[in-house]
Amino acid sequence: MAIPQIGDKAPAFSGRNQKGDTISLADYAGKKLVLYFYPKDDTPGCTAQACNLTDNHKALKEQGYEILGVSPDTEKKHQKFIDKYNLTFDLLADTEKETIQAYGVWVEKSMYGRQYMGVARTTFIIDENGLIADVIEKVKTKEHTAQILG
Repeated sequence: MAIPQIGDKAPAFSGRNQKGDTISLADYAGKKLVLYFYPKDDTPGCTAQACNLTDNHKALKEQGYEILGVSPDTEKKHQKFIDKYNLTFDLLADTEKETIQAYGVWVEKSMYGRQYMGVARTTFIIDENGLIADVIEKVKTKEHTAQILG
């Protein structure tokens, strides 16, 4: 699927967080949501990004933002990641890659000349009406909050 663009209705999603609770886009109705997709828990870039968002969670909250991370990792791996770095927001376990595909971020990647499928690190800002307000495709993991608050 193509990546949703600014002004598009955000694709609906539903899945389980690190505690096994079901989370859906509808839970964020009337709120601004930072929906960020990342490849894998507890890797250098993903950790830097998650920690940057946690360190700045208060500033994001003050601007009315909720945060939700999504990766193909399991609920159990998400909980370990959250515990290890004291993350302050939910992570969606998209093991079937339904939400990842709905947002068009399951893409062919290349490393050391090898082609493989993986998650393109991408952030969607969804407004109070469920519309895509911004798409950040070139995520700076250590400066991500600054990119969001721009």
